[in-house]
Amino acid sequence: MLTALVFAPTAVALLLFALPRRTAATVFRTVWVLASALELALIIVMWAGYEADGGMQYEQRARWIPSAGVGYHVGVDGLSLPLLALTCLLFLACALYSLRENRRVREFAALFLFLQTTCLGLFAALDLILFFVFFDLSIVAMYFIIAGWGHQQAGRAALKFFLYTFIGSLALLLGFIGLYLAASPHTFDMVELTRQNPLAGRSVYGGLVLFAVVVGLAVKTPTVPFHTWLPLAHVEAPAAGSAILAGVLLKMGTYGFVRIAMPMLPQAWTRYALVLVVVGVLSVLHGALVALAQTDFKRMVAYTSVNHMGYIVLAVGAAAATADSSAQARSLAVTGAVTQMVSHGLLTGALFLLAGALYERGRTYDMTSYSGVAAVAPAFAAMTGIAAFASLGLPGFSGFIAEFQIFTGSLGPRPVATALAVLGILLTAGLFLRALRQVFTGPLRLPDAPGTPRAFPDIRVHEGLAVVPLLVLAVVLGVAPRFLLDVIEPASRTVLELVAR
Repeated sequence: MLTALVFAPTAVALLLFALPRRTAATVFRTVWVLASALELALIIVMWAGYEADGGMQYEQRARWIPSAGVGYHVGVDGLSLPLLALTCLLFLACALYSLRENRRVREFAALFLFLQTTCLGLFAALDLILFFVFFDLSIVAMYFIIAGWGHQQAGRAALKFFLYTFIGSLALLLGFIGLYLAASPHTFDMVELTRQNPLAGRSVYGGLVLFAVVVGLAVKTPTVPFHTWLPLAHVEAPAAGSAILAGVLLKMGTYGFVRIAMPMLPQAWTRYALVLVVVGVLSVLHGALVALAQTDFKRMVAYTSVNHMGYIVLAVGAAAATADSSAQARSLAVTGAVTQMVSHGLLTGALFLLAGALYERGRTYDMTSYSGVAAVAPAFAAMTGIAAFASLGLPGFSGFIAEFQIFTGSLGPRPVATALAVLGILLTAGLFLRALRQVFTGPLRLPDAPGTPRAFPDIRVHEGLAVVPLLVLAVVLGVAPRFLLDVIEPASRTVLELVAR
């Protein structure tokens, strides 16, 4: 079932290319939506059959490159299942949002379906080389999406995105090879490497391997100072591309921390965890301060991603501080980190789709070109307001649940760093409130550049179908998060047991 979930989107992408070129664009869009809906239904079935305390499930193995210790090994646990579900939901939202896309629709749909395979494959991978292959292929797919369907500087943005993240992936590969060489027998299997703990007692070697792995994952996350590719890529990407880039691809980095770095390099992680805490706090404050200075709505949301990813890095760093902190608090920090991945994917995905709707109507993201939009587009204003308030951690939304767990779990082991990170919430509140006041209140003003419409239509059906479920789920997780936490918490405890070895 898991292999079918991973590779079915690519099979549908190949089917699209088998159809005659003269096939109506509506057919391509419909097939894309149906395939994405089927993927979501399949992950719901898997979630229903998942046993929260059952460890790794739905495992599948096959020989691949046995002479090099590489195998096809996939599985699902409480760390990966929520991200697999998030991936399926966001890709369906993007398919629905793109129902009015008319530029090279077959290629656009096929690239998104292929990208969905790479994302699902990475979160399911239990072999380091398999993880790396999906990691690199996601870069390729997103490169073509940005370059082919982006805005004015799409080529430059796509190239910068590709070079930064590809260099990061090479650092990641070096770290993987270091783990492979240290293991006896040599293997890239994650389960076996976690069991062996091959770098125990090898402080210098372990530190070098951790450095390579962390740099590769930090570029993808991205954290300060590896974040400079992110704003341009987001601003120039199409709305659906930005939603997937922020909602799913950034999680590949943070997921790698809890799946690879922490359980496979526990001693090195504990030794250098303070560095991660500092990087997390810097990312929180830098992302929020730079976002506060933006007048471009989409660029502002992009910088808030740096801010929100910083909370995750803070949490996983603080969780390694075994002295003067309870196991329950550290488990809460890791659980909060994974919950934040899901929450950020929902809310930032929704914000980027709404930013796309804003651009479609006014042909600019410049917030100073708008005012009073709530009077003519109340549903659009309401959705944007809900997404903004949820993103700043207001109680009743998923962001509050995630950030509460992160701060509660991190405060004991790292009180100063956590106190500084809390300032990020105040800054985030300020920047979102300023944006909402600028765009939606006051007398009506719309961009007057040539070619822009003189009216501002309210939310359209395909936009509502894409955004509303994301916001509804954010509310559900904020009010009744137990069904998600029951899955994540056992896996978080397992990670901490491995770190404490």
